[in-house]
Amino acid sequence: MPQIDIDIPSQFDVLVVGAGAAGLYTALCLPESLQVGLITKETVALSASDWAQGGIAAAVAPEDSPRLHIEDTIQAGAGLCDRTAVEFLAQHAPSCIQSLVNLGVAFDRQGQALALTLEAAHSRRRVLHAADTTGREVTTTLTTQVLRRQNIQVIQQALALSLWTEPETGRCQGISLFYQGKITWVRAGAVILATGGGGQVFAQTTNPAVSTGDGVAIAYRAGAILRDLEFIQFHPTALTKPGADRFLISEAVRGEGAHLVDNEGRRFAFDYHPAGELAPRDVVSRAIFSHLQRTALDLATAHVWLDMRPIPADKIRHRFPNIIKVCQHWGVDVFHEPIPVAPAAHYWMGGIVADLMNRTNIPGLYAVGETASTGVHGANRLASNSLLECIVFGAQMAHIELENIGLPSEIPVLPLRKFSVDASEWQIQQAQLEALREKLPRLVWESAGICREQSRLESAIATIESWRQDFVALSLSQFLLNLRPAEPASFELPNVERQLGLWAETHNLLDVADLILKSAAFRTESRGGHYRLDYPQPDPNWQVHTLIETDHWWKSPPLS
Repeated sequence: MPQIDIDIPSQFDVLVVGAGAAGLYTALCLPESLQVGLITKETVALSASDWAQGGIAAAVAPEDSPRLHIEDTIQAGAGLCDRTAVEFLAQHAPSCIQSLVNLGVAFDRQGQALALTLEAAHSRRRVLHAADTTGREVTTTLTTQVLRRQNIQVIQQALALSLWTEPETGRCQGISLFYQGKITWVRAGAVILATGGGGQVFAQTTNPAVSTGDGVAIAYRAGAILRDLEFIQFHPTALTKPGADRFLISEAVRGEGAHLVDNEGRRFAFDYHPAGELAPRDVVSRAIFSHLQRTALDLATAHVWLDMRPIPADKIRHRFPNIIKVCQHWGVDVFHEPIPVAPAAHYWMGGIVADLMNRTNIPGLYAVGETASTGVHGANRLASNSLLECIVFGAQMAHIELENIGLPSEIPVLPLRKFSVDASEWQIQQAQLEALREKLPRLVWESAGICREQSRLESAIATIESWRQDFVALSLSQFLLNLRPAEPASFELPNVERQLGLWAETHNLLDVADLILKSAAFRTESRGGHYRLDYPQPDPNWQVHTLIETDHWWKSPPLS
């Protein structure tokens, strides 16, 4: 692990926020002539990409083609994919896979050929993998390459708080950063947000603790246009054991032949879809949810079973060593018993609107990966297109054109502001923040989880609004929200890193919760990853994107 940098330069040519697959690959693809700052709020090995098990999709087999990959992606996207973006993704996929191989990513092979597996809603075997830790293999390899680059400075345990925009032009010219106990402002010719998703806004999620929707919230507050935030993919099979993290049991397990069964051992998924456990993710998640609603006493702890025993034992050992290990840790022997599983929030299809070059509506601001909405996923992402999106769109940053905006060599020096509070008041504020952080995901899971309806959404929106008012009233919020651009700050607080992290993530989660709830209430139909009990069918009048800017929601023109 590299050493944490002590000093941050006051400016870079480009700042990349986030060190998952999107951020790492973007940093590597930026021209080596540019000075790049790569910012991560934890360490370079902690991201949702690192947790991605299934693989990365690409039409590389002789019997496959980008055309088939395009059709499968559009079919999964339930009428909301941007065909141009999907074509771009699928056509660039094979060359991007080759570039990963060239960088040293060790995908599994069958003889000399790359090994390919099948996942739900793919018409061909096209998912490349590295056992069941593909994301870790990709991010570890990319991290090694990043650390070799002289032009990239990795800044770890640094928290991006806000975008720094020029008042006259609206151009993004940098960010404010909480780092080593202080807030500093760092200038850049371009800022690239690659902060991943926001799964932590839900009580049940396969996402790591860092996935708090930071990029979407920061961009929203700066005036970026957002799209389709109601579309959340709930992964049907997360390990469900008391005390255990919601560890994702890859869809590839079902692709290789595992069965989904209920307490009676019956393959109930066929009651809901002819493809059974290989139906699209949203269908399988709702099948499990509906089945549990009918049969379970307590939905919070309820689960069905994923039985891997139909897969030959040798294949399980070869393909799923990490799943074996994690299940073993929680007392489940996959060779002799089924795994208890239930759905959990997994992937956010919506995000910051970005074009094929990752540009947003804010000049100088780019978005890549899960935090972006490029149009490739529509209302429901096809399995294993997420790592692919990070790589294909990250590669486009090789063509970045920085305007010569004449960054001054010296940032105007403003006096340091100090925040202090007495111990008893601070304990009260800390308790309030921790209570908010605990209550919020439960509320969002109950009101905007797998099945939604108007009255619960409206009630949750009102609750979030009152929580936001409580949050803004905190003296720490008053101090931080009123900092002027370029104004540095320091804090006289115990355990300041943890407290500022808690404050910033709670701020982002409150905004993200509000955005998801209002988007879900706005779309009065069911489509893809958005299911309304009160509007259970897709509506042709809603074959449109949900668009948001500041507090304004509107529909895009109809999609063909």
